[in-house]
Order: sequence, then C-alpha cells, then structure tokens
Amino acid sequence: LLLKPSWKQHYSFPWFGMDIGGTLVKLVYFEPVDITAEEEQEEVENLKSIRRYLTSNVAYGKTGVRDVHLELRNLTMCGRTGNLHFIRFPTQAMPRFIQMGRDKNFSSLHTTLCATGGGAYKFENDFRMMADLELLKLDELDCLIRGLLFVDRVGFNGHPECYYFQNPSDTQSCVKKPCTLDNPFPMLLVNIGSGVSILTVYSENNYKRVTGTSLGGGTFLGLCCLLTGCETFEEALEMASKGDSTNVDKLVKDIYGGDYERFGLQGSAVASSFGHMMSKEKRDSISKEDLARATLVTITNNIGSIARMCAVNEKIERVVFVGNFLRINTVSTKLLAYAMDYWSKGQLRALFLEHEGYFGAVGALMELLKTTEDP
Repeated sequence: LLLKPSWKQHYSFPWFGMDIGGTLVKLVYFEPVDITAEEEQEEVENLKSIRRYLTSNVAYGKTGVRDVHLELRNLTMCGRTGNLHFIRFPTQAMPRFIQMGRDKNFSSLHTTLCATGGGAYKFENDFRMMADLELLKLDELDCLIRGLLFVDRVGFNGHPECYYFQNPSDTQSCVKKPCTLDNPFPMLLVNIGSGVSILTVYSENNYKRVTGTSLGGGTFLGLCCLLTGCETFEEALEMASKGDSTNVDKLVKDIYGGDYERFGLQGSAVASSFGHMMSKEKRDSISKEDLARATLVTITNNIGSIARMCAVNEKIERVVFVGNFLRINTVSTKLLAYAMDYWSKGQLRALFLEHEGYFGAVGALMELLKTTEDP
C-alpha cells in the first residue's frame, strides 16, 4: 500500500509529547514498529539515530531515565503500531536536553514539538535560540485529563491502569487491587507534582480547578534536603522508609493519654506535625530517617485532608491521585488510601494510576496527532 505524500508529511516521525514541570521533565516517545521497507529506505539518518538513542538506552547522561517497566507495547495510534516509551529527567537538566536536540540536528526533521507544563513557556525562547525549534504550547490540565483518559482506555499491556488498596485501614491485610475507570465521571483529580492542583472533572472537556496547595512534592524534597542533607527524591524516600514519624510528630495520645473518644479521634492520629521538635530532648534523640518520614507524612496528610474536603464539598465519591510525587512512593499511596477511607467512614475510595506523572506528556502527544489530522 503506497502512502499518499500528504499522509506521510502529516504523520512524519518522530512523535513526541513533553511535560516540562517545576521539578521533572516527562517525555513520551512513540516508536513505530510497523515501518515499511519503503519508509525504512526514505528515513533520514538523524531520525534513525534519535530512535536508536532513545530505545537502546535506559539511562541518558547522569540524570535521564527511561521507565522501561511503564512501556506500552503494540499500541495503535493514528493507524500506526508501536511502543510508547516513558522518559524523565530533572528540569534543571533542560539546557543539556536542548543542546542534545541541537547536536542531533532535530530541527531538520521539521517536526512539531508539543509541550505542556510551565516549562513550555519558560524554555520556549531557549528552544528557539539554541536548537531552532518551535514549541507548540499546550494547557497542562487539558493534557493531563486527555492523557489520563487515553491511557486508562488502552490499558497497561493487557492489565488495568487503575488500582486501589483493599482494607486500607489495616496494615496487615492492606492489598493493592486492579480496577477500571469504566464510568469515570464525575471525579476529583488530585495532581501532586512540585505543588498540587485539585480538579473536578465532569467530562473530557468539562472540568474546573477547584483549589490546590503549594505544599506538594517539591516541598517534601526541599524540606528533606534541608533537614537530612539528602540530594534526590529517591534518597529522601529511602530514608523515609526507614524512619518513624511518631518520634517527630505529637499524637493525640501524647496529649490525651489515649483516644479522644467524644470526637472519634484515635490516639494514633497526628495532633501536631513536628510537635515533638519543640523539646530539645526529643530533637537530640531523633534520626534523619525519622525527619524524612515525618516530612512525608505531614505533606501527604495535608494533601489527603484538602482532597477529602473538596470531595465532600463537590459531592464526589471518586478521588483519583496522580503525579510524580507518588512514584516509588507506597508510603504516601497507602497513607492517602487510609486517610480517604478512615475520615470518610468508608464513603470515599482513593484511586491511583500506574503511569502516575506521565499523563500530561501523553496528552501533549495526542494533541500533536490531533493537529496532524486537521486538514
């Protein structure tokens, strides 16, 4: 089957979507696996080299990572079959990424680079001046919702994208269970990146931003760096996994000697985050791991509390948490599941998605394919 020239021009590879956040850049790349002999012959060398570079490495430089476990295989997009790759690197490494685009002569491919997130505006001029690339800037919340619904629809290589925790209030029998977002609307969507945005979503094109908080993943990492001397998110989480926040936080039982029964507050509930730290004796006895854990619990509990109030206010029972703060972070996902379940007396269920922080980038890729479809 010969392809019409206009078709080939419209659908020229490479297909990328980018989400340039405050802390991380998320990049999705569609690798076609159905390339015809004719296309192979006509494919320019630098397009081949970009494809080889992205798909044959799992790390790029010191800080770029391809999340191989998240790859979506044999996906059909716009009539093409391929694999969707998920790549991330710190936003502070953006100048090196732009330089790579210049070194690989990316601009000669005449491709549109669809980008979302605040960095699409912040770095627009750098892309133009350093690499002769124009960005098509897209709204990050539009992209987030579009990407989330798409990935949930196609599933995760034969498995559901969505999951929840059964028995979240019982640490012994709390288990991760897959589920589907068959009938997703309305939903409260809590996007936890550097900061937090909370949206009420009624349909793919009908949503509103209800509120947010500046206390998000960036706050957790920033405070951990200050309090423990750690350098990376992975290091901060590793420390938190070994710590005990009750050495740092003042609990209800520290004040009441037990539960506050009249209002149903368990003795184990946090009454004052970091409340023990006003005591020199306590300060001298805690570890850096305890401080990391307390920071994680403080930020997570605050997000859970705001999300629950929004859900009650908006009269929505489905609360979906996304964002890279949840990456490799089972402490927070379980804590959010517990908080939603406990404080709502079982009325609210926290839902999570396997591709946590990549939906904005997927939404940007979909916009690229939408623009190429337009006459």
